[in-house]
Amino acid sequence: MFIGSRSGTGWRLMGEGFISVRGVTRRFVKDSQVIEVLRGVDLEVQRGEAISIVGASGVGKSTLIHIMGTLDRPTTGSVLYGGQDVFRLDERGLSRFRNRAIGFIFQFHHLLPELSALENAMMPGLISGMSRPQARSAAKEMLAKVGLSHRLRHKPGELSGGELQRVAIARALVLKPQVILADEPTGNLDRRTGEGVEDLLLEMHRELCAILVVVTHNPALAKKMDRRLELVDGRFVEHNAKATQGEAR
Repeated sequence: MFIGSRSGTGWRLMGEGFISVRGVTRRFVKDSQVIEVLRGVDLEVQRGEAISIVGASGVGKSTLIHIMGTLDRPTTGSVLYGGQDVFRLDERGLSRFRNRAIGFIFQFHHLLPELSALENAMMPGLISGMSRPQARSAAKEMLAKVGLSHRLRHKPGELSGGELQRVAIARALVLKPQVILADEPTGNLDRRTGEGVEDLLLEMHRELCAILVVVTHNPALAKKMDRRLELVDGRFVEHNAKATQGEAR
């Protein structure tokens, strides 16, 4: 069993530090050829930090964030949360950890079209074992925080692009996770709507005191983070996110 404890609707892990990515590699085999995407990535992220990961298309940014979020496994190396290697958990334990400790936000909202905004936001709570009234209450609270109290019964087909992404954020954060992983969260939005989503992500990161890791091609968003990391040839180059004027490739 993973060492941790429940706190309200969230999941709190024990141990010093928080995320440690150690020597992570990821290789794929295609047409008998080995493609090496990540080549020994090391990363330490402390509680409450906000970091951006930038780099050219195809360098492995999404692969890395999927490994950090336990959606994919490294070929070699380890990912530690609170000092424990999460990939030593069995599949049930890993799923339980992922559901309660990590909130995912993707470029595409991945909402279920037949469900309302409220029902979509309730899903992580129901999966975690909450009763329907508890899940509904938590979802309403989070949808209110993202400014969608008036859209609870609307289905995805009745919502704008910005509203869809706000529902996705509410769903990701309904269990108040310690870690928020966002992969191109504003990639499909116009500039003005995207800036609103960026501000909302940062606001929720501060309110929850959560780690925020954002993969982005948007240099303005990258520079809003505490640290900016560039992935080059499968390894990291670190920049001062709030001082640099350079743009992500």
